[in-house]
Amino acid sequence: MWIWPIAGTILLLILGFIVRSVVEESARETVANNLQTILDADVAALEIWLEREESLAEVMAEEPRVQKLTAELVALNQQKPDDREALLHSRALVELRQEFESELEHLNYLDIGLFSLEGRVLASARDEPIGRADLPIQKSALEAVRQGKATVTRPFESVFVRKDKSGELKSGLPTMLAMAPVNNADGKPIAALSLLIRPEVNFTRILSIARAGKTGETYAFDKAGTMLSQSRFDDDLKMIGLIPDRADAQSILNVQIRDPQVNMTEGKRPALRLADRPLTRMAALAVQGEAGIDANGYRDYRGVPVVGAWVWLPEYDLGVATEMNAAEAYRPLYLLRYSFWGLFALLVLGAIVIFVFTIIVARKEQDTRRAVIKAKQLGQYALEEKLGEGGMGVVYRGQHAMLRRPTAIKLLDIEKTTDEAVARFEREVQLTSQLNHPNTIAIYDYGRTPEGVFYYAMELLDGINLDDLVKQYGPQPEGRVIHLLKQIAGSLAEAHQLGVIHRDVKPANIFLTHRGGVYDFVKLLDFGLVKAVDGREQASLTSTNSMAGTPMYLSPEGINHPDAVDGRSDLYALGAVAYYLLTGTTVFDGESIIEICMKHVQEQPQSLSERLGKPVSADLEQIVMQCLEKDPEKRPQSAYEVILELSKCQSDGKWSIQDASQWWDQQMRGQPTQGQATQIQSGVQGKTSTSSVADATLIVNLSQDE
Repeated sequence: MWIWPIAGTILLLILGFIVRSVVEESARETVANNLQTILDADVAALEIWLEREESLAEVMAEEPRVQKLTAELVALNQQKPDDREALLHSRALVELRQEFESELEHLNYLDIGLFSLEGRVLASARDEPIGRADLPIQKSALEAVRQGKATVTRPFESVFVRKDKSGELKSGLPTMLAMAPVNNADGKPIAALSLLIRPEVNFTRILSIARAGKTGETYAFDKAGTMLSQSRFDDDLKMIGLIPDRADAQSILNVQIRDPQVNMTEGKRPALRLADRPLTRMAALAVQGEAGIDANGYRDYRGVPVVGAWVWLPEYDLGVATEMNAAEAYRPLYLLRYSFWGLFALLVLGAIVIFVFTIIVARKEQDTRRAVIKAKQLGQYALEEKLGEGGMGVVYRGQHAMLRRPTAIKLLDIEKTTDEAVARFEREVQLTSQLNHPNTIAIYDYGRTPEGVFYYAMELLDGINLDDLVKQYGPQPEGRVIHLLKQIAGSLAEAHQLGVIHRDVKPANIFLTHRGGVYDFVKLLDFGLVKAVDGREQASLTSTNSMAGTPMYLSPEGINHPDAVDGRSDLYALGAVAYYLLTGTTVFDGESIIEICMKHVQEQPQSLSERLGKPVSADLEQIVMQCLEKDPEKRPQSAYEVILELSKCQSDGKWSIQDASQWWDQQMRGQPTQGQATQIQSGVQGKTSTSSVADATLIVNLSQDE
């Protein structure tokens, strides 16, 4: 009862995991697409702004008057390269300043200046820079101007004093230059016109056009991992110590895009110094020129888990990244995860409750069944004495309440009342009850008590099985062996005719008793492993890819192809039984089941005469060895054929009714208890039997997974 709720719980959990995986993958794709969209928008806006600044510089540099005055300053600098005063007092500088004055007011640039192609300041709105040749201008920018191209430099620290955002004069403030070549009359660059830009205003504003949520930001950085634009988290950076805690402190040129390996916003301190920390995963890939997206998450320069997208712009020698805290990006997904694990916990708890409840119910049912058995009353049958017990059940001597007929009653083990066990139990009695041959155990009744105890009643046998017979009395005479084999073959013949294969013919399943004054009367027992070969549903209960039987008596095809055996497999086992009766030994022996099975498949058995150490009738030996052929086609093709061949043997008829009666009178007198105790089926051992590799009933799974 508890199987289905638990199976349903497991199925729901599997489906839940699948759905969660699909949703998570979809969420990651959505986050990645959003990041890429924001990055593309910011980069597009940045490139438009940079191109605009380059165009403005080009327009001013192409003014004829600017070109004329620039040529004069260039010539003066060439004549007097070290004379700063000559530049300061030149008419050309005064006129250029007048030319640039209106542009400075209109365009809101910090300064408009001229640089020689060697990097010396030829003109500026202020006197301080004039003549200086040590400004930190990127060589790549001057090289672009020499080639006649306009460009914009990365932000750098200015060496000159200028006003910051609050109006205070300070040095070392971030500065950018939009530069364009000023050409001479021949169209060749002679100087660079430069527009000084505030990056904290213009550059950062452009990168802030598109942001995601409350934690999204887009910023630029150079190959050293230095941040080139303003961070959104300047206040946080002051608190965690990445920038000084001052009103004028800013992240531009002061923050390194390096992984602290801990979340510094949670008060944790990095183990490594700033210079020893690696670049963030994003920055390390970007500075190599790789664009990418990481929707799985990585730590940013604060140590906060983020998701991000990035690109490297080689024409400007800088990278641009857009990032967002992973906690915000995946907040809906985290809520889904919490809901899932909550549901998971409820399902597990429910499964546990159902399991515990069913265990309690099952134990109460078992207690009820035990009480029934303890009361020695099973439906119409009174239980008298336990005859034996084993792997699958218990056998009692019993009596029908009305008929008063002694009966052997087999009960399914209470502890093993599973669906499969019940199905095998039912199959055993249903198939056996169809068999009417006198040498087949007779089934009287089958049922299940209201308390759930499964049972069937069969004839009570008084005698001994063939395994105990040989163990106690040694090899048997040929005449007696033929007498017994013909009876066994008769039982098999009927079964095979009805489409039933026994599959576990062995001495322990062949019982020797007496009926109607006739002694040495054979009963074939244990139809618990039978297989119906006419397509009936119960045939599947001994499943495909399972090897069923007892190792000492298994046919080669029963080992190699257990799903394809037919009646000839039983005839192989019959030959092995005959071999045991005549020699007192099994056909093959070994230290393990595997070894014995391999011998059945590969080795030829020793002749009966050699094994016994004395001659065995050639005709009888031929029949036995023919039954033991590896190839089923070389064996007798039916049990009837075996009976006919046995009837032709010289020793047939040499075991008379008188011989049997005399033997039973001498050997079995006073031993009814022993005989009854050996009437055990389906793996249940009697009180006097012994267990061995040969006696064990084998059901081995041969699935491909093993």
